[in-house]
Amino acid sequence: MPGLILDDGRRIDASALGSDYDEAFFGGDGLARLAVWAEKNAASAPTIPTDTRLGPCIARPSKIVCIGLNYADHAKESGADIPKEPILFFKSTSSLVGPNDEIIIPRGSQKTDWEVELAVIIGKLASYVANADAMQHVAGYALHNDYSEREWQLERGGQWVKGKSCDTFAPLGPFLATRDEIAEPHALSMWLKVNGVTRQNSSTAQMIFGVPQLVSYISQFMTLLPGDVISTGTPPGVGLGLKPTPIFLKPGDVVELGIEGLGESKQHAVACP
Repeated sequence: MPGLILDDGRRIDASALGSDYDEAFFGGDGLARLAVWAEKNAASAPTIPTDTRLGPCIARPSKIVCIGLNYADHAKESGADIPKEPILFFKSTSSLVGPNDEIIIPRGSQKTDWEVELAVIIGKLASYVANADAMQHVAGYALHNDYSEREWQLERGGQWVKGKSCDTFAPLGPFLATRDEIAEPHALSMWLKVNGVTRQNSSTAQMIFGVPQLVSYISQFMTLLPGDVISTGTPPGVGLGLKPTPIFLKPGDVVELGIEGLGESKQHAVACP
């Protein structure tokens, strides 16, 4: 069910609005309609218990577009050149799960890795958008862990999508913060821990290509639909880049992550049944 977090922290059931947070919602001025509905109905809407499982903060989008090597220090730890243009790849929409759902290590995987990332949610159809107009097409932002199977990404023919699209590899949320709630998306602290050990600790200020550039750039090659996701890349500290020996996830591991203003999430790693 669609929900809403109020200023006092209360979680309410917003299903009476009659719409999930999907393409039709964002494309039909859904955020404005939700604001009007909440003003009239938030006080009387059913409260959602705090221990209720959270699904992804949006319904399945038409696509998840990811940006590779968008932090110079991550490119360095990966042994790659700093890109002159954004590197684009896709993540299957079937990989989308809730922020605290289990991360299932795929059958045969030896190199499942983590990546804390800022996700951008598109609010209005974007095609051939100018950089100066790009932010008008952004609905908001969310926390994303862009899980990756590095062997399949890098050692199996160079097809990144194979290592990015496994089931549960895209926990999104715990919530979507609207564009007006995040005054400066390029100055947000971000972190990730594995089994309590900090592995990533950086800021979106280190991105090579910022949000307007990415929205504009991607829209030159494909139409971004309302509800689509752009995952903007990860800072250094991924398992692949750890020295002297890379570290990858195994069943029983716990991954915690957060971005300033976008909440926190936690995933327990389990073996594929």
